[in-house]
Amino acid sequence: MATGTSRKIFVNLAVKDLARSVEFFTKLGFTFNQQFTDESATCMIVSDEAFVMLLVHGRFQDFTKKQIVDSTTHTEVLVALSAESREDVDAMVHTALANGGSPANDPQDHGFMYGWSFQDPDGHIWEVVWMNPAHVQG
Repeated sequence: MATGTSRKIFVNLAVKDLARSVEFFTKLGFTFNQQFTDESATCMIVSDEAFVMLLVHGRFQDFTKKQIVDSTTHTEVLVALSAESREDVDAMVHTALANGGSPANDPQDHGFMYGWSFQDPDGHIWEVVWMNPAHVQG
């Protein structure tokens, strides 16, 4: 594969209640691709290149021979999302917490980078991060 080739990423997450998850992530501003949505799964659009497949446990199990972890007590993945500003980080976390999410970690301020995290209703941890563009370019 050539260096610099663009790839899409599809993160697959097991959820207990698909309708609850869709409602939660809709309130955070995400939309869903109806071509890949039925009663057992949906495709949440993060960007033109990034997607999250929310799959009810039975459907998720079709893709693995391993046991599905209880994401309320075990961490299987940390999903990190970029934000356009520190204020956008705070706004997304506040919205998540006001709509069924729960706290994960306290805000982390490193000057050039700021992040805060929450757990979705299934216990998956979402880290929302802003990085100072001047620092990244420099």
